[in-house]
Amino acid sequence: MEKKEKIIRTWKGWTTLENAPIYEDMLINEVFPTVKKNGVLGLEKVSISTINKTNEVEFFLMLQFDSLDSVKLFAGEDYTIAYIPENAKRVLKRFDKTADHYELKKELVL
Repeated sequence: MEKKEKIIRTWKGWTTLENAPIYEDMLINEVFPTVKKNGVLGLEKVSISTINKTNEVEFFLMLQFDSLDSVKLFAGEDYTIAYIPENAKRVLKRFDKTADHYELKKELVL
């Protein structure tokens, strides 16, 4: 059986300490459910990680897609451009303008 490619898309954004719970809630309850509802069925998994710093919170997002075509369906033909809805921009202090893409080679569950 042929193994299907998996693509990991990574991106970072930063919020104030006060806006971190708002942004996290927005990702969980608005952004990604809307993406799925809009037909991006190839988005398989979203990991949201944070680092609390002195005056801000750094968000590291890792999205797993079933193919590069699904990434393009999510982000557009120029898929390296970051996907940031307008309401999310209002709570972010700053953010990466682009996203990185990796081919998932192995996943070990230990």
